Amino acid sequence: MPFKLVISDPEEGKAIQYELDDVKTNALVGRRVGEIVEGDVLGLPGYKLRITGGSDKSGFPIRPDVHGSGKKRVLIRGAPGFRPKKKGNAKRKTVRGSELSLDISQVNMRIEEKGSTSLEELVMQSA
Repeated sequence: MPFKLVISDPEEGKAIQYELDDVKTNALVGRRVGEIVEGDVLGLPGYKLRITGGSDKSGFPIRPDVHGSGKKRVLIRGAPGFRPKKKGNAKRKTVRGSELSLDISQVNMRIEEKGSTSLEELVMQSA
């Protein structure tokens, strides 16, 4: 199942969403939240992207502080996965580990370094 990639540009305040093909999806499998990925692997030459999160095919969020790639029930006090109504509340929730696997459906990324070509043009070419 190919990943849906959401790339945010903090300078412009925009996010672009598109679907990766299987070859590019396999290049992300095994990476962890927080890693910087070269854009060449994803068809975005000159760009450097940081993996910031995502969710799996069941809708469970990826938590950067949970090891592995499987689902786990953990006691959490804040986002991602739980937004407490009062300060100090905690809840046991099911979340996905920080390692990307083929069960992931959406990967969120942030641009760390821009390339010479605009992101919109590159996404249109690869689609």
